[in-house]
Formats: sequence, structure tokens, C-alpha cells
Amino acid sequence: MSNKPLKHIRILEIGGYIAAPYATSLLCTLGAEVVKVERPGGGDPFRRDLNELSPYFIQYNAGKLSLGVDLKATEGIELIKALIPRFDVVLENLRPGKMDAIGLSHEECARLRPDLIYASVTGFGNGGPLQFRPAYDAIGQAFGGLNSILSDRGAAQLSGTCLADLITGVTNAAGILAALVGRATSGSGLRVETSMMEAVSTLTIDAVTQYVDSGHTDPTRRSRHFQAQNFCLKTSSGDEIAIHLSSSVKFWRGLIAAINRPELDDDPRFDTFAKRQENYDAIVAIVESEFLTKPAAEWERLLTEADVPFAPVLGVAGYIEHPQTKWLDVIEPEANGVALVRAPWRFDGVRPERAPAAPRVGQDTRKIASEVLDEVRIEELVACGVLFTDD
Repeated sequence: MSNKPLKHIRILEIGGYIAAPYATSLLCTLGAEVVKVERPGGGDPFRRDLNELSPYFIQYNAGKLSLGVDLKATEGIELIKALIPRFDVVLENLRPGKMDAIGLSHEECARLRPDLIYASVTGFGNGGPLQFRPAYDAIGQAFGGLNSILSDRGAAQLSGTCLADLITGVTNAAGILAALVGRATSGSGLRVETSMMEAVSTLTIDAVTQYVDSGHTDPTRRSRHFQAQNFCLKTSSGDEIAIHLSSSVKFWRGLIAAINRPELDDDPRFDTFAKRQENYDAIVAIVESEFLTKPAAEWERLLTEADVPFAPVLGVAGYIEHPQTKWLDVIEPEANGVALVRAPWRFDGVRPERAPAAPRVGQDTRKIASEVLDEVRIEELVACGVLFTDD
């Protein structure tokens, strides 16, 4: 089997930033040809005036083709309509109603190709009181509950990275893949819709369960610790180690063996999972004290021997350089100052590689337009600014 299972799929991407481009980036890595529709001149705003050299743009757009076309011009819309029958998927993340307004509604695109997968991603959905509100990652994290769950009560903090946009991209990609599978069996196209608010629910599903289970108390970053029996412990070397025991008595006994405290196995405060939950703070005090007595390397050896679930608390550099990450081929060899992250799957044991570079704005305009227009017409549209090329 090829490790590029989507190599015969073509996707037309109309949008920018992360939520849609990350979805198509994953699908591009799996072999799909992705044509990115961009406004003349600056292109996707995520290029940040650096064209193909923006590291953030490269991460989400490497390997795609760029079609520079003015969607405010009638001729630009007509070109897109002419191209649609040649594509399997149209993905857009414009404001709700925008695609309808410019003449590229689901109904119109489906008329042009009845088995088309038409995917839309929005901030809050295509209805409801927040339908037209702008949404970026921080908005999705706040509205979706992530800021609250990842903070102490009454002290909400921003997270240190993009979460809402990325899970929206993954959710979007999953929906498109499901629609493609459905089309293969039914022969019919589908409209796929998701939003940042919906996608974030895939990250907060456990917190929703906690909320109901706790008598409708909002969870915070500490709410699950006693249930999961997890700890983040500083060692004498200054490094930190995370431990997650869950409910297994085996792992509890492994931990007390690693810290050489066998008497805790007979301590009535800890002899059942329920009691260990109830007395979680007492366990924290014990293990925090013990872990300060030895360096991280020694604790890693002892915990491994005791088969305790643990991990060193790594930064991004530690994750990238870790031997397990390298064995998994998660990161492409660094090029152009960017460490490209590969798609999180392997096919027949091989992880698909990513193309190393992102396109310049309009780099592929002539190539894509020539599928439906002759050379004379292309040059006319370039001359009047409807089409944009990088030459």
C-alpha cells in the first residue's frame, strides 16, 4: 500500500490562517493535491508579509499549490466555478454567508459537481446568536472552556500555544475523510460543517463528565488530579517528572516500591482507590518530599524498573530531540528554518513525508487556470488584476 493514500484526491481551499489550512495540510501530507485560493498580492494573511518564508505559513501550507485570484471579480468567481468539477473537495473557512454572497454556495458548487464534498469551518456555526462573531484561537479556547480548565479557579490564564485552531483542523480533516469514504460507497457528495466551538468539545469531553459527576461544579486544572492519581514532581537535579497512576493498584504498588516506602501498602488511608482519591493531598506531600532526594535520571531508572507510568516533563526542544520522537519520524529534518511536523499516522510502517516548501503567492496560477482557460484569456486576466502570478 502507498503511504500516500489520498494521492488521487484534489482539494480546493478557500480561506486562511490555521483552522482550514491545517486540515488541508494533513490531507496534503496524505497525498491529496491542495490548491490554495489566495487574494492577489499578499495572499493568506498568515504569510505576514513574508510570502513563502513565513515559518508559520510554511508549517500549515508546505506542499500546496497557490492560485492567486480576485474573488471580488466576476471573472474570478467564474474561474473557480469552471475549476470545481475537477476537484473532489472544496473547503472554506470564510465568515458565514460569505461563500453564498460571492456565488460559491454549497448548492451552486454541488450543481457543478454533484458528488463534491463541500466542507465549511466557522467559529461558532452557521446559526445562533454568535454566528457572525469573528473567532481566532484564543476566542475558541475561552468560549470552549479550555482557559478555565487549564487554570486555577478565579485566575484564568492564556495557554502557551494554539489549541482551538489545531483541534478544529483535525476535526475538519476527519469529517472530510469520513465524507470521502461515504462517497466511495454511495457515489453522493456531502456537506461537512464544523466550528471551533464544536471541535473544542473533543478536548473538553472529559471535563464535561467531571462537571456533571461533581454536582455541576466547573472543573479547573486541578479537578482531575485526584481521580487520575497524577503528579508533577521536582527532583534533586531540578528536572521534573510526571506520573499517572490511574486506578490500577499495580501502579500504586509500583510507585511505593520505587520510593522504597513499602509501609504505605498497609496504610489504611491508601488501601483502596477511593481512599487514595480522598487522601490525594497526603500522597502528594509524600511523593513530593521523596522525589527531592534523588536526581531525575535515578528516578527514571527506578520508575522504569517498577513499571510505573511516567514521563520527564519536556519542553518542545526536549520532545523534538528525544530518541522516541526520532524513532517515530514525527519531525521532518529542519529546512528553511522550520521543523515541519509530519502527519500523526504511519501506513505499512512508514510515516508520510512532507514537501519542504510552501508556495509563493500565485506561484501556480497559470498552471491551474490553464486547466479551463486558454493562454490568451489567462494573460488578459493577469493584466487586469483578476489573476495574480509571482512572475
